[in-house]
Amino acid sequence: MRFFEYESRQVLQRAGIPVAQGGFARTADEAADIAREVGGPVVIKSQVLTGGRMKAGGVKFADTPEEAREHAEAILQLEINGHMPRGVLVGAKAPIAKEYYAGVIYDGVRKLPTFVFSDMGGIDIEEVAEQHPDHIGRGHFSTLLPHMDFRAKDAIASVGITGSELNRLTPILSKLAQLFVNYGMTLAEINPLAQLEDGTFVAVDAHMDMENEARPRQKELLAELGIADEETREAREPTPFEIEGEKIDSVDHRGVAGNVTEFDGNLGLVIGAGGGSLTLFDAVQTQGGKPANYCEIGGNPSVSKACNLTKLVLSKPGVDKIAVMMSIVSNTRVDIVARGVIKACIELGYDPAEKIAIFRIPGAWEDEGFKILEKYGVEYCDRSVSLHEAARRAVEKVGVAA
Repeated sequence: MRFFEYESRQVLQRAGIPVAQGGFARTADEAADIAREVGGPVVIKSQVLTGGRMKAGGVKFADTPEEAREHAEAILQLEINGHMPRGVLVGAKAPIAKEYYAGVIYDGVRKLPTFVFSDMGGIDIEEVAEQHPDHIGRGHFSTLLPHMDFRAKDAIASVGITGSELNRLTPILSKLAQLFVNYGMTLAEINPLAQLEDGTFVAVDAHMDMENEARPRQKELLAELGIADEETREAREPTPFEIEGEKIDSVDHRGVAGNVTEFDGNLGLVIGAGGGSLTLFDAVQTQGGKPANYCEIGGNPSVSKACNLTKLVLSKPGVDKIAVMMSIVSNTRVDIVARGVIKACIELGYDPAEKIAIFRIPGAWEDEGFKILEKYGVEYCDRSVSLHEAARRAVEKVGVAA
């Protein structure tokens, strides 16, 4: 789940990291009051869970409380990328001498969290990595062993920072890493981390994402931030297609048909195997296919759950065919999934052999499942056929149909 910027600032303060003076306002009058407390120039920033605020006019500068009120009133009515602001963040326009980037992300290859530090803050870190890789320092650290500040220090020093600046920056990056682990974050970044003219450091802007599985363990933090249990905090509102996918999963406790996400392609996917379904999705794209959706099915779903999920995918406008695949051998009964997808095709008036481009699910009761597929003329693969080859066959069939 994603945090608003004003919430990320609160998390930083909780961890002992200094932030620029200011506060969160839901109304223009509240914004003026905060500007009055700051007692100097302020920046007014729209609080939305999307990027592009500056270009859209969601970031304004004000020299007086009255000007802050005017800007806040305009920003509170400004829609940005389909998002209406929850409020505005009013922060002091600090006298910045130098901007840095400090972040912690998870390295999926090494299976370890990673420090990321740059002496080129205030711009996208991806741009820095591409154009100025020598200005980025990195370093892995363990989530099990006691935290050691020297690893943060090494990442900062690798971009040439020394002396008192190194000593002041190290505890900030170190605390950022600790909150990353303590709160189950997948991203924690400060950009920019500003060095003021007096030599002190403050976080001017911050972004954080928490893994959904951490929410039950972080009820105290979420309650302090005022985040309700029902808030999903996705980057966009779910589509009717995605909402219907959630309903299909919720009405039957058997198995899983979840994480339904809508795309604009012509090949519908009924795929499973946990994280392996991401591999299947990527395999379809690698073969030149255009997925119409992402989803996960598994854990021995009922015939009705497999049927209803397939109906949902087949009913999506633009879908020519579906691919039914799992990437690994599991305990999911192949015959149950086969019955479900074929039942869906027949009830919608389709020939299963025409609508199912490929069926590749290695698992329990696969011989029985294959007999059902043979009866209806559906092409299927056993475990000897790679998922990439299965994806290629599916994409090829859709291409021929198009």
